Amino acid sequence: MSVRRLAEENVQPQSFAFRGENVAWAEATIRKYPEGRQQSAVIPLLMRAQEQDGWVTKAAIESVADMLGMAYIRVLEVATFYTQFQLKPVGTRAHVQVCGTTPCMLRGSEELIKLCKKRIHPEPLTPNESGTLSWEEVECQGACVNAPMVMIFKDSYEDLTVPQLDYIIDRFDAGKGADIKPGPQIDRIFSAPVGGVTTLSSPYVRQRNQVTDAEPTPANSDEASVPPANAGRVKTDAAETDPTLKTPATAKAASAANAKVEGDNKDTGIVEKAPAKAAAVKPSLDDKDRPAGIAKPAASDDLKLVSGVGPKIEAILHELGIFTFTQVAGWTKAQRDWVDGYLNFKGRIDRDDWVRQAEALAKGGEAEYIRVFGKKPR
Repeated sequence: MSVRRLAEENVQPQSFAFRGENVAWAEATIRKYPEGRQQSAVIPLLMRAQEQDGWVTKAAIESVADMLGMAYIRVLEVATFYTQFQLKPVGTRAHVQVCGTTPCMLRGSEELIKLCKKRIHPEPLTPNESGTLSWEEVECQGACVNAPMVMIFKDSYEDLTVPQLDYIIDRFDAGKGADIKPGPQIDRIFSAPVGGVTTLSSPYVRQRNQVTDAEPTPANSDEASVPPANAGRVKTDAAETDPTLKTPATAKAASAANAKVEGDNKDTGIVEKAPAKAAAVKPSLDDKDRPAGIAKPAASDDLKLVSGVGPKIEAILHELGIFTFTQVAGWTKAQRDWVDGYLNFKGRIDRDDWVRQAEALAKGGEAEYIRVFGKKPR
């Protein structure tokens, strides 16, 4: 771990005191702890001091120590141990902490660091000329599944690419960091698998994870529910015990019966065949849910930029009169189901989210696609 020291004396203020509502907050925080245990408030008080002044000064460390009856060296030990505390002035609009631990490194954090050196300052913990931005490399910040990631003040921004971080830095430098939603910067929910669920594919789970246009129910709302332990089972009107299932008590008799049937079939020359699967029937071209086609325009969009569309599928879409991203972006659920059935895709159009991909491409081409999904199309 690198040595962390206080800033030079020439930048240190002479005194520190909590101001405004922070005074009452600090007193209330200390009272949360039982008598003799008030020193446990040292981390929250240091963090509030940093939020007030932008960094943890020597005067703030001494003031917090006095409030809690601690030796100065004890509070200094806490402030210098945790990288969440900034011991010298950092960017006023954004201090970018880039995780450089193994999972993030394997997923491209070194390129993110190169961008910070180029966009902000060649040296870490050094603000840019305007004093609005700074950066540093830190150890694991606990979002390994969503690597690579950065932390800006209290929020994390995950699943990053270089263009995406460049865009985030732009927004913070313009004073519009609130426009960026924290968390994954690609089309995934928290740490869910990229591309959607790939296991636990029972009808119940598929229904629970089906993507709809409705807003998700907040996890802490009264409407949120936890599925029962047997939620994965398909509920039917059948009895709990299927009489055709083998059990230790019936296996021996069932095995003998099977052997007798096989012997009888061998004597008679009868060969049992597995029932043939019914062939999938394409929906009619005259179906009301078929998306409306257009005549081929002078310049068609490259539909192959939509993930899931190759040359063969593009040719079929052209036969149906589908030539532009705008057409795909406007498909209703019924129209998506029709095209899905016509292509025999078994739900792939919704899983790959063709509509959202097409919306981004229609709105701003490759640049908008990168902003939305954090990667280039295809």
